[in-house]
Amino acid sequence: MTQVHLVTGSSSGIGQVVAERLLARGDEVWTVVRAPGRAPSGCVEVVADLSDADALGSLGGWPDGFDSVVHAAGVVELGPVAELSASAWRGQLAVNLIAPALLTRSVLPQLRAAQGTVVFVNSGSGLRANAAWSAYSASKFGLRALADALREEEAESGVRVTSVFPGRTATAMQEKVHTQEGKEYDAGRWIRPETIADAIIGAIDLPVDATMPEISIRPGSAPRHRGY
Repeated sequence: MTQVHLVTGSSSGIGQVVAERLLARGDEVWTVVRAPGRAPSGCVEVVADLSDADALGSLGGWPDGFDSVVHAAGVVELGPVAELSASAWRGQLAVNLIAPALLTRSVLPQLRAAQGTVVFVNSGSGLRANAAWSAYSASKFGLRALADALREEEAESGVRVTSVFPGRTATAMQEKVHTQEGKEYDAGRWIRPETIADAIIGAIDLPVDATMPEISIRPGSAPRHRGY
């Protein structure tokens, strides 16, 4: 039976891999994109800016049910508390926390109808905050709280909620982080996005007699080689 999913962040990184894999197995994938044509071919695109709360609040026209909603979109802007601008704080909280909350609210009827799974792609920064990561970590700590509250609220409806906490992953965002940190970027040192996608799809496909509240994934102790 064909399943129906909603994936954010499908234009690159983890979200893109998840969307492509779900499409490849014959599922229907909806996605929210800032501009048309950014999602993998075959996705049903809903155009909206995730940083625009008003736009997200007006979204509609969803299918009857969603078997999963995967919140994989995210932004990062590093800097010490003494220097971070208000716009840096607002931007990260808007995309990383408020957008998942509003989008989940919008599609809760569809999730309940299908007894679907919500997957919040969090971060190791959602478990520990380091210097220069205050705003990003605050948004991810908040995302964990959102997931925990939603899990309790929707337990009786059959909606499952999973938080995934990846360590550093070889994506365009990670490359940007390295630039901000003034470090050389070597994708081979970090987790492949395909590995995180495996965990996400595993949570989606988990039989209904179980739930997977949290998944924590860290890079291996030895650098991997490209193509491995």
